[in-house]
Amino acid sequence: MIPNPVTTNFRSQALTDAQLRLEARSIFATAPMSGLSPRYTFVPTTEIVAGLRQKNWLPVHVEQQRVRLESRFGFQKHLIRFRRAEQMQTLDEWNEELVLTNSHNAACAYIMQVGIYRRLCSNGLVVSTDSFEPIRFRHAGLRAEKVVEASYRILEFVPKVAVLIQRFRNCRLSEGEALAFAQEGLVLRYGNLAQSPIEARTLLTPRRAEDQPNDLWTALNRVSEHLLRGGLSDSRRDRRGRLRTIRALRGIDSQVSLNMQLWNLAEATANNRN
Repeated sequence: MIPNPVTTNFRSQALTDAQLRLEARSIFATAPMSGLSPRYTFVPTTEIVAGLRQKNWLPVHVEQQRVRLESRFGFQKHLIRFRRAEQMQTLDEWNEELVLTNSHNAACAYIMQVGIYRRLCSNGLVVSTDSFEPIRFRHAGLRAEKVVEASYRILEFVPKVAVLIQRFRNCRLSEGEALAFAQEGLVLRYGNLAQSPIEARTLLTPRRAEDQPNDLWTALNRVSEHLLRGGLSDSRRDRRGRLRTIRALRGIDSQVSLNMQLWNLAEATANNRN
């Protein structure tokens, strides 16, 4: 069963501070969570956001991790996706993004990654490649300007992203190759095919007419969208006879990790065709 086609929510306006605060209050922490080591250097995420705005990186998406302990609320991990100001009004099929992750409870370092936003399905990918690994900054002697300066490394890598995507587009998959890609995707999410709530073939179901092509780029987006957003089911049922359905991934770590693994899978698939 396939959900109704997703209508693009291409954002042409950057998020304001008020909108950021509404979605992720932890961004606006004015001090770290109590009890951390004296060596922990607190650098407010708001300073990074302000610095990136000055460099024409504008926030377009934000989320924060769920927490069970009330003492951790307001300091938890948060993720912000930025897009270049000059791309805010473009209607390109995809735009490169800067993905920033941080927390104020020592749960993670500042992490900066390359992201891709596919307008057609509002799919936010995270690039993982040997030529551009995530940039990490430990909370020890850290200065906000160091993180902001690192955004130039993202810009330098952007042309390579376009080359990689074109390479995926040029890689036509046979039915067997597409099925193998979907199977590997299910294994990445569920550990093995037996644990998967759907058949691998169902994972290749397009949500819209534009996702019909059989190239690797389209397959990557189909598989990624289904595995991360969920809502897909077929004939498999649980012990109570209910249809099993892919559930959406909610955690920041699980979303980013699966995204990166799927990108690596796509690169491996393309490399095996050479």
